[in-house]
Amino acid sequence: MLIPVFIYFLVFKYLPLLGSVIAFKDYNIFEGFIKSKWVGLQWFELMYTNPEYIKLVRNTLIMSLYQIIFSFPAPIILACLLNEIRNMAFKRSVQTVLYLPHFLSWTLVYGLAYMMLSQQTGFVNEIFKSMNLPVFNFLQSSEHFRSVVISAGIWKDMGWSTIIFLAALAGVSPSLYEAAKIDGAGRWKQFIHVTFPGLLSAIVILLLLKIGSVLDVGFEQVYIFLSPITYEVGEILDTYAYRLGIMNGQFSMTTAIGLFKSVIGLILLLGANQLSKSTTGESLY
Repeated sequence: MLIPVFIYFLVFKYLPLLGSVIAFKDYNIFEGFIKSKWVGLQWFELMYTNPEYIKLVRNTLIMSLYQIIFSFPAPIILACLLNEIRNMAFKRSVQTVLYLPHFLSWTLVYGLAYMMLSQQTGFVNEIFKSMNLPVFNFLQSSEHFRSVVISAGIWKDMGWSTIIFLAALAGVSPSLYEAAKIDGAGRWKQFIHVTFPGLLSAIVILLLLKIGSVLDVGFEQVYIFLSPITYEVGEILDTYAYRLGIMNGQFSMTTAIGLFKSVIGLILLLGANQLSKSTTGESLY
């Protein structure tokens, strides 16, 4: 039964790693990555000396930090709120409604955002106009770009991400709540001493994985909202690699960027895992 799993990881995860050698060559699509000229660390040196690269890393880290601060806690809070609902029919109905946005493509999400936030016909700006307030160009403004992208991501994936935390809460023994009630604990103290410790393991593991992918903000999520006006604050490593590699054919530089992201992510994951193990006792391995 495990053979198909091993084959999947071998073919789609491990064998493609051999293509990382492109980052050390002047790759020519007609000669292949074996016969292409070897250039060593040329692309990495070019990457580090490029002034634009600093901006890309900064934008990527800021977007990732926004996701950790705002997007990561959102499903935890939602799961705790859903866990307090005692009417199961109502609870399941709410869960279903909250799960649905996850199945929408980012193109549809952008369409909905345009209907809500467009400067000309957006629902929000129409309300501002009716109240004689100034309108805002949310979708074409550098000031609002990150807030709009992160908010759209929260709305789209918050409900789906609660599944893991609801599963963790389902594993908490009801006897612990009963014992807390006998000791006089109210709802808030039950959350602090029973619910939150029951979630801690799942929170730590998912946070470690998030830290390991800190340079992977989400290509589709950013690219669909990106425009030349917002490049200064919205261009990240993934969108830059797409424009550089797919559209301009600079495959070696794109591979170097991907390899750089992987190495940094691995270092951060190992460091965060060791720190978590020594402080909380929770870790990935």
